[in-house]
Order: sequence, then structure tokens, then C-alpha cells
Amino acid sequence: AEESIYNLLPRLEEKPVKPPRYISIFRPSVKREAEKNKAQWKTMGPAKVAVPSPKNFLQKHSKEPKLPARKKEQDSKKLPALSVPRRTDHPVMGIQSKKNFINTNAVAAITGLPKKPQPIYVDRRQGDKYLLETSGLVPKYIKKKDYGVTPKYVTRRNEEIKRAQEEYEANILEHLKKKAMKQLSDEERRSILQGLKKNWEEVYREFQGLPVQIDTIPKKIYKEKLESQMKQLEHDIEVIEKHKVIYIANE
Repeated sequence: AEESIYNLLPRLEEKPVKPPRYISIFRPSVKREAEKNKAQWKTMGPAKVAVPSPKNFLQKHSKEPKLPARKKEQDSKKLPALSVPRRTDHPVMGIQSKKNFINTNAVAAITGLPKKPQPIYVDRRQGDKYLLETSGLVPKYIKKKDYGVTPKYVTRRNEEIKRAQEEYEANILEHLKKKAMKQLSDEERRSILQGLKKNWEEVYREFQGLPVQIDTIPKKIYKEKLESQMKQLEHDIEVIEKHKVIYIANE
């Protein structure tokens, strides 16, 4: 060590003070439970174990899965008829035909109708040939008997919709009769619609007469008022045009 004045005086070694060891308050109860439930084979196994017999040794293929026994075919179940001859079947031999196939084929070729060529088309002078029927150039669909006829399922669906609408209107009428309401006629509906459109035109004319520059609060309020009136009138016109049947309460 290097010589220093501080090393002349002896130093006392300070030993660190260890804190007391932690001991749980449940230690006695745990110790008591461990002694109470202890068994002689808890950690080392049972005291006496049966020795396995030397005859019960593992045999070959003993752990492979075994298939269930094959069931015999019942007599009631008959095998389907085979489309090929059986192995034991033999062809019939010695049968000869006296038919003259040459003359028969010649007569059939002479008296038979000539085969009509299939209509084709080509895309250019020396192009490929294509069938005309599948090209879409032949109007065969418009010449069908049922061309342009409404399908049966569409007619049936329209009838069901019409019948449901009639039932709904009948229920509404019965419900409205109980509540003392009446249905607007076509003339009243038309006159109300014309009046609403006329009012909309008048409000729109006033809206068009507003100045280009709206710089005061009264002008802004008046403009918002006209816009709200036009929106309300447009909504009422749309509702009346959309619904042909309108009911109102009797006053």
C-alpha cells in the first residue's frame, strides 16, 4: 500500500448488522398440518408393491388397433346386376347370320336423306370457322313460343303482392272507421298538391328577390325563414306525390 498519513491510525472494522430473519406466523399451523397428513408412502411410494408376473410380458403387435370382425352378408341382400359378363360365362358359338350387309348398306345410302351441313361463319376471308348457332347471330330466342310472355312465378308474385295490398288497405279502412277518419279523394289530393306547389313558387319568388349581399341580421333571419318554408313545402309535396291514398281525421 502507498504510504499515507491516514494509514498511521488503526481503523475499526464495522460489521454489518443483519436484520432478524422473517418467520411466518402460520409456521406452527403448517407444521402441524404436515405432520397430521403425512403418510408412509407419500414421498417414497407404498411399503409393499405387488411384483409383476413374468407371464404378462408385452407381446408383438399387441398395441396395434384391431378391426371389428367382418359380418357375413345376409341372404336377403342381393348383389346388384353386373353390367359385364361373369368370369364363368361363355359366348354363344356357331350362330351365323344370312344378312347381306353390303347390299343393306348400299340401299340405306341410296334411299337415305342427305345429311345437312351445319351452318358456319368465318371472321375473315381465310379465317377460322365457327358454328353459327352458338355465335349469337341467329335470332332463335325471339322466335320461341313463350318469348315476351311474363313468367308464371312473376305473375304469381304480383298476384300475391296485390292481394296483400288489398288486405292491408281493408285493415286500414276498418281501423280508420273506428277512429273516425276519412280518405281524401283524388280531386282533393290534386287540389292540395297544386296549392302546395303554388305556395312553393311564391316563396321561391320571394327568395329570388333577396339582395345579393346579406349583411344585416334581419335579412339573414328572413332568408333562413324562406329556406325553411321551401324545405317544408318540398317535403309535403314529396309525401303527397309518393302516397296515393291519404287519410285525415274528421274535424
